[in-house]
Parts: sequence; C-alpha cells; structure tokens
Amino acid sequence: MEKVVIIGTGCAGLTAALYTARANLSPLVLTGIMPGGLLTTTSIVENFPGFPEGVDGYELMTRMQKQAERFGARVKFATVESVDVSKRPFTLSVDGEPVQAQTIIVATGAGHRHLGVPGEDMLEKKGVTYCATCDGALPMFRNQPLVVVGGGDSACEEATYLTRFGSTVYLIHRRDSFRASKIMADRTLANPKIKPVWASVVTEVLDPKLDEVTGVKVKNLKTGVESVLDCAGVFVAVGHVPNTQIFKGVLDTDANGYVIPKHGSQTNVEGIFVAGDCSDHVYRQAITAAGMGCAAAIDAERYLSALNQ
Repeated sequence: MEKVVIIGTGCAGLTAALYTARANLSPLVLTGIMPGGLLTTTSIVENFPGFPEGVDGYELMTRMQKQAERFGARVKFATVESVDVSKRPFTLSVDGEPVQAQTIIVATGAGHRHLGVPGEDMLEKKGVTYCATCDGALPMFRNQPLVVVGGGDSACEEATYLTRFGSTVYLIHRRDSFRASKIMADRTLANPKIKPVWASVVTEVLDPKLDEVTGVKVKNLKTGVESVLDCAGVFVAVGHVPNTQIFKGVLDTDANGYVIPKHGSQTNVEGIFVAGDCSDHVYRQAITAAGMGCAAAIDAERYLSALNQ
C-alpha cells in the first residue's frame, strides 16, 4: 500500500513529489497521458523564479522530476482510470491494475479548450492543433499563412513562435485588445508578421472534404459579416479545461469542473488533497501551481502523521 499517490507531473505534482519524498513518504507519482503537463509544450518560460534568462518548459519539468526522484519519488508512466473512495485505503485503477493509497494528491492539471466549431475535430492533426511548439515546425505549415485563435499570453506566445515558420500569422481575437500581459501584447503587436483580426470569431474550419485545413470562416462580431481567411493551419489557444473527469461525483467541483478545496488543499474527501490548475481558475501560473503542490504535500504529511499517532 502506498502512503501517498500523486496524480499528475506538472509543476504542482512534481513539487508535491519533492516535498513528500523529502518527508520519507516515498510517493508514487503517476504521469497521465502528458508527462510534465502543459508546460512541456511551452518554448521559453520567462517568469519562473531562478531563471533570469528564461528556461525551456520541457527542461524545467525534467529538472523538477529529477529533483523529486533524487529524494525517493517514484515516477511511473501510467493513467488513473477511476478512484474508489468508499472505503480506506483508497483504491485507484491504474492502467487496469489496483493501487491502494492512504492519501491522494490530485494534480491533474488542465487540457486545451476546443472551439467547438464545424470542421475542428475532423481536421485535428490535419492542420488543426493546440500546440504551436509541438507542431509549428511541421512541413505543412512552412511558408504558409497560419491562424492562431485567442487573445491571452498563450495565444500571443503561439503567434510569435509561429512567425519562425509561417509566411503570415493571423491572430483572431473576439475583443478589441489582447487579454495578454502588456509585455507580451506589445511584443506581439510589434511583430510585422502577425496580423491581428479584432472583434472576430472562427465559425468553421475548412475543409474536411479535402481532409486538410484550407482556411477558416471568420465572423466579425460588430458587423456580423462573415468572410473566409485562407490558411494552412489553425492553432487554438482559447484557454483550458480542468482534467477532473474521473473525479466527477467523487470530489466537489464548480460548474466548470475545477476541484473546490475545503480547507487548505483538503478536498471534501478526507485524505484527498488538490493542487495546481485542476483547482485554480484564477492564477493558473507555473509558480502558483508549484506553491499549491508544496501546500498539498505538507497537508498530506500532517494528515498521515495524525493517523499514526
């Protein structure tokens, strides 16, 4: 039986792993389908303390994992399919095998939000993508017009990154100004290869009949006029959805699926703690996720100590 099982290996999960490992709890850390979390798809992280020149997202997560493993954390590439909290210890189904745990730290993070328009799902991986750093350098996108949808830091970063490969990058945003931080917005607007398309939304991705992206239908929200914008790729950066589906009906969540902690990191189920983007819909930063992972680890350690007294 495990003392601590941590679900997720983003900043929250790996920080929780570091702290519980240093407390000699030998945590089992389960990666899920995306080891390292969304940060591994980020090119340069410029706002994580301790890296004055910035750090590659994948490198940062690799370092965090090695640090946790140094103190005894065990990282396993595996996916949790269900959790039974009806009796203690808890039982997790991990790739079809049962794993028992005294405590669980949920650090499952969040996934990419989809546009939900015709053609999007049919053309995923055929020109529609949710990660510029993963797919931007593919031959199909080189020297071609590209579209990024969104207006936050992620969208601006994606657009800037894609200027290395595309001929022009259209950045489509439903408002008249970016939601991104000022430094990121200024950098984006100063790039001559990025063309903002203000007050507009994508209503359809073309063309499933050709089995490839040829363009998008764009609707201007002020005039109602719809037009077609030719492009070879659509990069969607419109936010995230918490990866909490397996806890539906088990943990208390809000209307959007974010886990609601009751006291500190403690959830409504005693012995289950939460950290990171699966619980945070306000800040959603790497450093806040790491802090939440630290808190969850300390809460879990104190919970286990109280059990053994």
